[in-house]
Amino acid sequence: MDWNFDITLKNRAVLKTFIESYSLDELNKVPEGFKNNIIWNIAHTIVTQQILIYKLSGLPAIVSEDMIEMFRKGTKTERDLTQAEIDEIKGLLFSTIEKTKEDYENRIFQTYHEYTVTTKSTLKTVEEAIAFNNFHEGIHLGYILALKKSL
Repeated sequence: MDWNFDITLKNRAVLKTFIESYSLDELNKVPEGFKNNIIWNIAHTIVTQQILIYKLSGLPAIVSEDMIEMFRKGTKTERDLTQAEIDEIKGLLFSTIEKTKEDYENRIFQTYHEYTVTTKSTLKTVEEAIAFNNFHEGIHLGYILALKKSL
């Protein structure tokens, strides 16, 4: 599992560069033809990882329920985020993965509620969810790269 966590952390490092390289206005801009912005996509990766790993294991998420409701699948950008909110998202990029790795090593994930993702694959274990999460984050990195070209 170390390899999967390493991939996630490397992707999160790339996501962090967007937060550090773009202005507040650029992170919040929803270009024509898109329904979300760069910061929504970054926050969405954090929230989805929490749902796939913790919630589907019957455990409470590390992030707030308000954050989950704002960035979960099916949501879209509703308002500009403040710098403080973006700073919080930046902090969660790594802390959530480090905590997940620690929790995995401590074997807290004892059950998993099967979940069929949009690719029609059914996740049956937390290990499958951790692996799938990397695929999901890669999709959103691609969205961010497309958004970047539209700024």
